Amino acid sequence: MWKAAIIKHRKESRIAVYFEKSPELIARIKKLEGSRWSQTLKVWHLPDTESYRAQFKLLPKDYNILSVESQQQLQVFKDFLNSRRYSDNTIKTYVDALKSFFVFFAHRSVSELGNQDIIQYNNEYILKNKLSASYQNQVINAVKLYYASCKDTIIELDKIHRPRRAKELPNVLSKQEVKAILQAHSNIKHRVMLSLIYSCGLRCGELLSLLPEHIDSKRGIVIIKNAKGKKDRITPLSNKILELLREYFRFYKPVTYLFEGQTKGAPYDERSLQLVLKHALRKTGITKPATLHWLRHSYATHLLESGTDLRYIQELLGHKSSKTTEIYTHVSTRYIQQIKSPFDDL
Repeated sequence: MWKAAIIKHRKESRIAVYFEKSPELIARIKKLEGSRWSQTLKVWHLPDTESYRAQFKLLPKDYNILSVESQQQLQVFKDFLNSRRYSDNTIKTYVDALKSFFVFFAHRSVSELGNQDIIQYNNEYILKNKLSASYQNQVINAVKLYYASCKDTIIELDKIHRPRRAKELPNVLSKQEVKAILQAHSNIKHRVMLSLIYSCGLRCGELLSLLPEHIDSKRGIVIIKNAKGKKDRITPLSNKILELLREYFRFYKPVTYLFEGQTKGAPYDERSLQLVLKHALRKTGITKPATLHWLRHSYATHLLESGTDLRYIQELLGHKSSKTTEIYTHVSTRYIQQIKSPFDDL
Protein backbone atom coordinates (compact mmCIF):
# COMPACT_ATOMS: atom_id res chain seq x y z
CA MET A 1 0.00 0.00 0.00
CA TRP A 2 2.79 2.44 0.96
CA LYS A 3 6.14 2.93 -0.77
CA ALA A 4 8.78 5.27 0.58
CA ALA A 5 12.11 6.74 -0.51
CA ILE A 6 14.66 9.22 0.80
CA ILE A 7 14.56 12.52 -1.15
CA LYS A 8 16.12 15.96 -0.95
CA HIS A 9 13.52 18.71 -0.58
CA ARG A 10 14.71 22.30 -0.20
CA LYS A 11 18.18 20.97 0.74
CA GLU A 12 16.67 18.88 3.55
CA SER A 13 16.56 15.07 3.75
CA ARG A 14 12.92 13.92 3.76
CA ILE A 15 11.02 10.65 3.36
CA ALA A 16 8.69 10.71 0.36
CA VAL A 17 5.64 8.46 0.72
CA TYR A 18 3.95 7.15 -2.42
CA PHE A 19 0.50 5.60 -2.36
CA GLU A 20 -2.65 5.23 -4.39
CA LYS A 21 -4.60 8.44 -3.89
CA SER A 22 -7.69 7.99 -1.76
CA PRO A 23 -9.38 10.16 0.92
CA GLU A 24 -8.75 7.44 3.52
CA LEU A 25 -4.98 7.24 2.93
CA ILE A 26 -4.60 11.02 2.65
CA ALA A 27 -6.36 11.41 6.01
CA ARG A 28 -4.00 8.84 7.53
CA ILE A 29 -0.80 10.50 6.34
CA LYS A 30 -2.05 13.92 7.47
CA LYS A 31 -2.13 12.56 11.02
CA LEU A 32 1.59 11.69 10.92
CA GLU A 33 3.70 14.27 12.71
CA GLY A 34 5.58 16.56 10.36
CA SER A 35 3.81 15.42 7.19
CA ARG A 36 3.70 17.90 4.30
CA TRP A 37 2.51 18.00 0.70
CA SER A 38 4.97 19.15 -1.98
CA GLN A 39 3.16 20.90 -4.80
CA THR A 40 6.37 20.84 -6.85
CA LEU A 41 7.12 17.13 -6.42
CA LYS A 42 3.45 16.11 -6.14
CA VAL A 43 4.18 13.88 -3.17
CA TRP A 44 3.58 13.69 0.59
CA HIS A 45 6.79 13.72 2.63
CA LEU A 46 7.85 13.24 6.25
CA PRO A 47 10.85 14.17 8.43
CA ASP A 48 13.82 11.85 7.92
CA THR A 49 13.83 10.25 11.38
CA GLU A 50 14.93 6.79 12.51
CA SER A 51 11.37 6.08 13.63
CA TYR A 52 9.88 6.84 10.20
CA ARG A 53 12.72 4.95 8.48
CA ALA A 54 11.86 1.91 10.57
CA GLN A 55 8.12 2.31 9.98
CA PHE A 56 8.56 2.41 6.20
CA LYS A 57 11.32 -0.26 6.23
CA LEU A 58 14.05 2.02 4.95
CA LEU A 59 17.71 1.49 5.85
CA PRO A 60 18.78 3.21 9.08
CA LYS A 61 20.90 6.34 8.79
CA ASP A 62 23.89 4.47 10.18
CA TYR A 63 23.74 1.76 7.51
CA ASN A 64 27.18 2.80 6.23
CA ILE A 65 28.76 1.56 9.47
CA LEU A 66 27.86 -2.03 8.57
CA SER A 67 31.08 -4.05 8.79
CA VAL A 68 32.71 -5.84 5.88
CA GLU A 69 31.99 -9.13 7.66
CA SER A 70 28.26 -8.31 7.86
CA GLN A 71 28.12 -7.29 4.20
CA GLN A 72 29.85 -10.51 3.19
CA GLN A 73 27.46 -12.58 5.30
CA LEU A 74 24.46 -10.85 3.72
CA GLN A 75 25.77 -11.93 0.32
CA VAL A 76 26.32 -15.49 1.60
CA PHE A 77 22.71 -15.55 2.83
CA LYS A 78 21.42 -14.15 -0.47
CA ASP A 79 23.37 -16.76 -2.42
CA PHE A 80 21.91 -19.49 -0.22
CA LEU A 81 18.34 -18.26 -0.80
CA ASN A 82 18.97 -18.08 -4.55
CA SER A 83 20.34 -21.61 -4.59
CA ARG A 84 17.19 -22.82 -2.82
CA ARG A 85 15.12 -21.00 -5.48
CA TYR A 86 13.24 -18.73 -3.11
CA SER A 87 11.16 -16.10 -4.91
CA ASP A 88 12.66 -12.65 -5.57
CA ASN A 89 10.21 -11.06 -3.11
CA THR A 90 11.09 -13.53 -0.35
CA ILE A 91 14.82 -13.07 -0.93
CA LYS A 92 14.52 -9.28 -0.70
CA THR A 93 12.33 -9.50 2.42
CA TYR A 94 14.65 -11.92 4.23
CA VAL A 95 17.89 -10.17 3.27
CA ASP A 96 16.50 -6.75 4.29
CA ALA A 97 15.29 -8.21 7.61
CA LEU A 98 18.69 -9.75 8.37
CA LYS A 99 20.40 -6.52 7.26
CA SER A 100 18.32 -4.54 9.78
CA PHE A 101 19.36 -6.97 12.53
CA PHE A 102 23.05 -6.65 11.59
CA VAL A 103 22.87 -2.83 11.52
CA PHE A 104 21.40 -2.76 15.02
CA PHE A 105 24.41 -4.75 16.26
CA ALA A 106 26.97 -3.10 13.96
CA HIS A 107 29.45 -2.90 16.84
CA ARG A 108 29.38 -6.69 17.33
CA SER A 109 30.71 -9.62 15.30
CA VAL A 110 28.06 -11.65 13.48
CA SER A 111 29.33 -14.88 15.04
CA GLU A 112 28.72 -13.52 18.56
CA LEU A 113 24.99 -12.87 18.10
CA GLY A 114 22.37 -15.26 19.44
CA ASN A 115 18.99 -15.67 21.12
CA GLN A 116 19.30 -12.91 23.70
CA ASP A 117 20.30 -10.44 21.00
CA ILE A 118 17.12 -11.18 19.02
CA ILE A 119 15.08 -10.44 22.14
CA GLN A 120 16.97 -7.18 22.65
CA TYR A 121 16.43 -6.24 18.97
CA ASN A 122 12.69 -6.95 19.34
CA ASN A 123 12.36 -4.76 22.42
CA GLU A 124 14.70 -1.90 21.56
CA TYR A 125 14.06 -1.60 17.81
CA ILE A 126 10.85 -3.29 16.63
CA LEU A 127 8.64 -2.55 19.65
CA LYS A 128 10.19 0.86 20.33
CA ASN A 129 9.49 1.95 16.75
CA LYS A 130 6.02 0.34 16.80
CA LEU A 131 6.72 -1.92 13.83
CA SER A 132 4.19 -4.61 12.89
CA ALA A 133 3.99 -8.12 14.29
CA SER A 134 4.37 -9.52 10.78
CA TYR A 135 7.67 -7.66 10.36
CA GLN A 136 8.82 -9.00 13.73
CA ASN A 137 8.11 -12.53 12.52
CA GLN A 138 9.94 -11.88 9.24
CA VAL A 139 13.07 -10.84 11.12
CA ILE A 140 12.92 -13.87 13.42
CA ASN A 141 12.44 -16.22 10.47
CA ALA A 142 15.28 -14.62 8.50
CA VAL A 143 17.71 -14.68 11.44
CA LYS A 144 16.77 -18.27 12.29
CA LEU A 145 17.28 -19.43 8.69
CA TYR A 146 20.57 -17.55 8.34
CA TYR A 147 22.14 -19.00 11.47
CA ALA A 148 20.85 -22.53 10.77
CA SER A 149 21.93 -22.63 7.11
CA CYS A 150 24.94 -20.30 6.84
CA LYS A 151 26.50 -20.29 10.32
CA ASP A 152 25.48 -23.74 11.59
CA THR A 153 24.19 -22.16 14.78
CA ILE A 154 20.88 -23.30 16.26
CA ILE A 155 18.47 -20.55 17.31
CA GLU A 156 16.18 -21.81 20.11
CA LEU A 157 12.81 -20.54 18.99
CA ASP A 158 11.01 -21.33 22.26
CA LYS A 159 13.21 -18.73 23.96
CA ILE A 160 12.47 -15.98 21.43
CA HIS A 161 9.57 -13.60 22.00
CA ARG A 162 7.35 -14.08 18.97
CA PRO A 163 4.34 -11.75 18.73
CA ARG A 164 0.89 -13.17 19.34
CA ARG A 165 -0.97 -13.54 16.09
CA ALA A 166 -3.87 -11.15 15.63
CA LYS A 167 -7.03 -13.10 14.84
CA GLU A 168 -8.29 -10.93 12.02
CA LEU A 169 -11.16 -12.13 9.87
CA PRO A 170 -10.91 -11.96 6.07
CA ASN A 171 -12.90 -9.18 4.40
CA VAL A 172 -15.79 -10.51 2.35
CA LEU A 173 -18.16 -8.90 -0.15
CA SER A 174 -21.72 -10.11 -0.72
CA LYS A 175 -22.60 -11.81 -4.01
CA GLN A 176 -24.63 -8.74 -4.98
CA GLU A 177 -21.63 -6.48 -4.38
CA VAL A 178 -19.32 -8.77 -6.36
CA LYS A 179 -21.77 -8.85 -9.25
CA ALA A 180 -22.00 -5.06 -9.30
CA ILE A 181 -18.19 -4.71 -9.28
CA LEU A 182 -17.68 -7.23 -12.09
CA GLN A 183 -20.32 -5.56 -14.28
CA ALA A 184 -19.17 -1.99 -13.59
CA HIS A 185 -16.66 -1.76 -16.45
CA SER A 186 -17.61 -1.66 -20.13
CA ASN A 187 -13.96 -2.38 -21.03
CA ILE A 188 -13.85 -6.16 -21.70
CA LYS A 189 -10.25 -6.54 -20.46
CA HIS A 190 -11.06 -4.92 -17.12
CA ARG A 191 -14.18 -7.04 -16.71
CA VAL A 192 -12.39 -10.29 -17.51
CA MET A 193 -9.46 -9.64 -15.17
CA LEU A 194 -11.67 -8.91 -12.16
CA SER A 195 -14.03 -11.75 -13.06
CA LEU A 196 -11.21 -14.28 -13.36
CA ILE A 197 -9.81 -13.33 -9.94
CA TYR A 198 -13.21 -13.94 -8.34
CA SER A 199 -14.28 -16.98 -10.35
CA CYS A 200 -11.00 -18.84 -9.68
CA GLY A 201 -9.96 -17.35 -6.33
CA LEU A 202 -6.67 -16.07 -7.77
CA ARG A 203 -4.05 -13.91 -6.14
CA CYS A 204 -3.22 -10.76 -8.10
CA GLY A 205 0.24 -12.04 -9.07
CA GLU A 206 -1.22 -15.36 -10.22
CA LEU A 207 -3.61 -13.61 -12.59
CA LEU A 208 -0.89 -11.42 -14.10
CA SER A 209 1.41 -14.44 -14.60
CA LEU A 210 -1.16 -16.39 -16.64
CA LEU A 211 -0.32 -17.31 -20.22
CA PRO A 212 -2.96 -18.10 -22.87
CA GLU A 213 -2.03 -21.80 -22.76
CA HIS A 214 -2.91 -21.92 -19.06
CA ILE A 215 -6.58 -21.69 -20.04
CA ASP A 216 -7.52 -25.30 -20.86
CA SER A 217 -10.99 -24.95 -22.36
CA LYS A 218 -11.28 -28.66 -23.29
CA ARG A 219 -10.73 -29.83 -19.72
CA GLY A 220 -12.52 -26.80 -18.25
CA ILE A 221 -9.68 -25.74 -15.97
CA VAL A 222 -7.25 -22.87 -15.35
CA ILE A 223 -3.66 -23.96 -14.64
CA ILE A 224 -1.84 -21.77 -12.12
CA LYS A 225 1.91 -22.31 -12.51
CA ASN A 226 4.60 -21.68 -9.91
CA ALA A 227 2.25 -19.99 -7.45
CA LYS A 228 3.04 -19.15 -3.82
CA GLY A 229 5.36 -21.76 -2.33
CA LYS A 230 6.50 -22.82 -5.82
CA LYS A 231 3.33 -24.90 -6.21
CA ASP A 232 1.21 -25.52 -9.30
CA ARG A 233 -2.52 -26.06 -8.99
CA ILE A 234 -5.68 -26.12 -11.10
CA THR A 235 -9.07 -24.47 -10.62
CA PRO A 236 -12.38 -24.98 -12.47
CA LEU A 237 -13.02 -22.72 -15.46
CA SER A 238 -16.51 -21.23 -15.51
CA ASN A 239 -18.33 -21.46 -18.86
CA LYS A 240 -19.39 -17.82 -18.48
CA ILE A 241 -15.75 -16.79 -17.97
CA LEU A 242 -14.71 -18.85 -20.99
CA GLU A 243 -17.11 -16.89 -23.20
CA LEU A 244 -15.77 -13.60 -21.84
CA LEU A 245 -12.19 -14.78 -22.39
CA ARG A 246 -12.91 -15.70 -26.02
CA GLU A 247 -14.45 -12.28 -26.64
CA TYR A 248 -11.48 -10.60 -24.96
CA PHE A 249 -8.94 -12.68 -26.88
CA ARG A 250 -10.51 -11.87 -30.26
CA PHE A 251 -10.33 -8.17 -29.51
CA TYR A 252 -6.90 -7.82 -27.80
CA LYS A 253 -4.90 -10.78 -29.23
CA PRO A 254 -2.27 -10.97 -26.43
CA VAL A 255 1.23 -12.03 -27.52
CA THR A 256 2.88 -13.59 -24.44
CA TYR A 257 0.84 -13.03 -21.29
CA LEU A 258 -2.91 -13.51 -21.11
CA PHE A 259 -3.26 -9.94 -19.86
CA GLU A 260 -0.79 -7.40 -21.22
CA GLY A 261 -0.46 -3.65 -20.76
CA GLN A 262 0.34 -1.06 -23.37
CA THR A 263 3.60 -2.87 -24.20
CA LYS A 264 2.94 -6.07 -26.13
CA GLY A 265 4.55 -9.09 -24.53
CA ALA A 266 4.82 -7.48 -21.06
CA PRO A 267 2.42 -8.39 -18.23
CA TYR A 268 -0.27 -5.99 -17.09
CA ASP A 269 0.87 -3.70 -14.26
CA GLU A 270 -0.32 -4.64 -10.76
CA ARG A 271 -0.93 -1.02 -9.70
CA SER A 272 -3.02 -0.45 -12.82
CA LEU A 273 -5.14 -3.47 -11.91
CA GLN A 274 -5.69 -2.05 -8.43
CA LEU A 275 -6.94 1.15 -10.09
CA VAL A 276 -9.32 -0.91 -12.24
CA LEU A 277 -10.94 -2.18 -9.04
CA LYS A 278 -11.00 1.31 -7.49
CA HIS A 279 -12.82 2.70 -10.52
CA ALA A 280 -15.33 -0.16 -10.34
CA LEU A 281 -16.01 0.60 -6.68
CA ARG A 282 -16.51 4.26 -7.50
CA LYS A 283 -18.95 3.43 -10.30
CA THR A 284 -21.01 1.10 -8.09
CA GLY A 285 -21.05 3.42 -5.09
CA ILE A 286 -19.55 0.74 -2.82
CA THR A 287 -17.66 2.59 -0.09
CA LYS A 288 -15.89 -0.41 1.47
CA PRO A 289 -12.06 -0.20 1.10
CA ALA A 290 -12.07 -3.37 -0.99
CA THR A 291 -8.86 -4.74 -2.51
CA LEU A 292 -8.27 -7.39 -5.15
CA HIS A 293 -7.64 -9.92 -2.38
CA TRP A 294 -11.17 -9.31 -1.10
CA LEU A 295 -12.41 -10.99 -4.30
CA ARG A 296 -10.36 -14.09 -3.43
CA HIS A 297 -11.73 -14.08 0.13
CA SER A 298 -15.25 -13.68 -1.22
CA TYR A 299 -14.76 -16.60 -3.63
CA ALA A 300 -13.72 -18.92 -0.78
CA THR A 301 -16.52 -17.77 1.53
CA HIS A 302 -19.21 -18.08 -1.15
CA LEU A 303 -17.98 -21.61 -1.99
CA LEU A 304 -18.24 -22.57 1.67
CA GLU A 305 -21.72 -21.08 1.97
CA SER A 306 -22.86 -23.06 -1.07
CA GLY A 307 -21.78 -26.32 0.61
CA THR A 308 -18.32 -26.97 -0.92
CA ASP A 309 -16.14 -29.15 1.31
CA LEU A 310 -13.38 -27.23 3.10
CA ARG A 311 -10.73 -29.68 1.81
CA TYR A 312 -11.58 -28.80 -1.80
CA ILE A 313 -11.49 -25.08 -1.03
CA GLN A 314 -8.01 -25.57 0.46
CA GLU A 315 -6.84 -27.19 -2.80
CA LEU A 316 -8.47 -24.51 -4.97
CA LEU A 317 -6.82 -21.70 -3.02
CA GLY A 318 -3.43 -23.43 -2.84
CA HIS A 319 -3.23 -23.29 0.96
CA LYS A 320 -0.47 -25.41 2.50
CA SER A 321 -2.32 -25.83 5.79
CA SER A 322 -6.02 -26.51 6.37
CA LYS A 323 -5.85 -24.06 9.30
CA THR A 324 -5.41 -21.21 6.82
CA THR A 325 -8.61 -22.23 5.02
CA GLU A 326 -10.59 -22.77 8.21
CA ILE A 327 -10.65 -19.01 8.85
CA TYR A 328 -13.44 -18.74 6.27
CA THR A 329 -15.74 -20.72 8.56
CA HIS A 330 -15.72 -17.67 10.85
CA VAL A 331 -17.13 -15.33 8.18
CA SER A 332 -19.51 -17.73 6.45
CA THR A 333 -23.16 -16.93 7.18
CA ARG A 334 -24.39 -20.38 6.13
CA TYR A 335 -25.20 -21.52 9.67
CA ILE A 336 -25.21 -18.21 11.53
CA GLN A 337 -28.29 -17.04 9.62
CA GLN A 338 -30.17 -20.13 10.83
CA ILE A 339 -29.67 -19.15 14.47
CA LYS A 340 -32.67 -17.42 15.93
CA SER A 341 -31.91 -14.52 18.23
CA PRO A 342 -33.66 -14.63 21.65
CA PHE A 343 -34.54 -10.99 21.00
CA ASP A 344 -37.17 -12.23 18.51
CA ASP A 345 -39.05 -13.99 21.34
CA LEU A 346 -39.38 -10.91 23.54
